[in-house]
Amino acid sequence: MDSPPMNRNKRGFRKPTPVGSNLNHTRSSAISVVAITKNGIRIAKCIKNNWPDAKIYVPRKYYEAIDDIQWFEEPTSQIMERLFKTSSALICIFSLGAVIRLIAPFISNKIYDPAVVVIDDKANFVISTLSGHIGGANSLATELSTFFEGSMAVITTAADVNQTIAVDILGRDLGWTIDGPDTITQVSACMVNEMPIGLFQDSGERNWWPKKGLPRNVRPLLGLDDLKSEEFRAGLIITDRILKNEEISSKSVIYRPKSFVVGIGMHWNTTMEKIESAILHLFQDNCFSIRSIRNLATIENKAQARGLLDFSRSYNIPIEVFNDNQLSRMQVPNPSELVGRFESTKSVSEAAALLSSKGVLVVPKIKFPPDLTLSVARMEFE
Repeated sequence: MDSPPMNRNKRGFRKPTPVGSNLNHTRSSAISVVAITKNGIRIAKCIKNNWPDAKIYVPRKYYEAIDDIQWFEEPTSQIMERLFKTSSALICIFSLGAVIRLIAPFISNKIYDPAVVVIDDKANFVISTLSGHIGGANSLATELSTFFEGSMAVITTAADVNQTIAVDILGRDLGWTIDGPDTITQVSACMVNEMPIGLFQDSGERNWWPKKGLPRNVRPLLGLDDLKSEEFRAGLIITDRILKNEEISSKSVIYRPKSFVVGIGMHWNTTMEKIESAILHLFQDNCFSIRSIRNLATIENKAQARGLLDFSRSYNIPIEVFNDNQLSRMQVPNPSELVGRFESTKSVSEAAALLSSKGVLVVPKIKFPPDLTLSVARMEFE
């Protein structure tokens, strides 16, 4: 049997397009490749040449002394179940029908299922089979097809074939998340059926749509209340603020751009619980979404404080630190002589928030006695 022409040398080693969700779902980052024929093994090796972290699984009956392959003895149905439940992406080099029968009992929903891509035995077609948008199968299939001469990616999701906005992954490459998945399906249906959709954005990057103009059924709005109009069947809302209007939110998908930086002044022994409670209350009082926090910022001598690290890990929010010389050069509204005696700078929380965000202070320094001070700055986007 002839093997497919490989483009392995043209592409070189590189990481695959990231897969996963902008709905805060986390799964192992493993990319698993299952091959059950000799030709499939050759295709799998080409994939691994381009993506060294991918793991290849092959029935033991094809065994040869190759360290990079996991040889399995159990039935293919069992290995497929295990890999479907533990991988972020599953690449199957055998027939589409067989793959569907094998994964069907384990399919849950588009939020939690892994990306599944099917490649035929000559790599003529690379088919995005499951979780094309949220799981990333469409991107994987497109990239995989470049590994084989003459190969074609097969994408069938309506947003892609109609070249319109993919509601479920809008802004994902910018780090945006979605506030709940309940309205995704209804808004996606309105998008692909070209029903009128209102777009409101008051924060976040403005370059999220790569094409020259928006789809003709999407109209930018100056005010959020405009979405109440019966003219609009659905809404896209890009904001870092908490919405309290059920009429609007029930027909909209709400995206959370990473626009806030929380500046923190603290003691070495300030607890995670204190930090968590203070930030949650501060954001609730100001109707800000905690999902829009890009990072925390503080002075470098607190970078390893246990409470700060624990909060950072628990919420998956990174920390940026600055030395006292950097902070002392910042102009802040509320400098403190007392802080200056201990930290060699008259401001930590406000200065760190402004320095990290390069934006504007939206919540000046607030004290949470006796050991915590918070400030919030919002990034400015062009």
